[in-house]
Amino acid sequence: MYYFCMAETKTKTAIDQRLLPLIEHLARVGRRAAEITLEPGGLRPRHLIALKLLSDHGPASQQLLADSLSLDPSNVVGLLNELEERQLIRRRRDSVDRRRHIVELSARGERELCGAYERLQLVDDDLLMPLSAKERATLYDLLVRAVGAKTPPCDLPEEPLARRPEVRRQQ
Repeated sequence: MYYFCMAETKTKTAIDQRLLPLIEHLARVGRRAAEITLEPGGLRPRHLIALKLLSDHGPASQQLLADSLSLDPSNVVGLLNELEERQLIRRRRDSVDRRRHIVELSARGERELCGAYERLQLVDDDLLMPLSAKERATLYDLLVRAVGAKTPPCDLPEEPLARRPEVRRQQ
């Protein structure tokens, strides 16, 4: 039934073509397959995204990571506790501002991330089999651009403490 509806949309105008239901359906199918594939390592998608951000952008403050993941800071603490417990990340105090924690990927975290991404490649290949390599690359670029427009980057430079207005007022 769903595939029949999809075939009909090819003749509709661009205004009638809603992307969100298709993206949601593809995500749901992919999520099920990914959960089965990731079961051996026990990593969940939110773990992978946090590890990938740290791998791509290097160490980040806990707050910037929360912003990049679009999560409440208290939820990020729980997520980071899980990752730290498994020795996939390290947290340390910022040498400039001791109130802040800097999060970085551990060597074990890098290995786990690489292994998980290798297993997820099989899911990608199965899920996106109808698309050519060029179409997959285009889809990836478009999704990265769409996600980037709605998510603050993890590597935003933070203002030095002395330049922050609230610190200047206190001095």
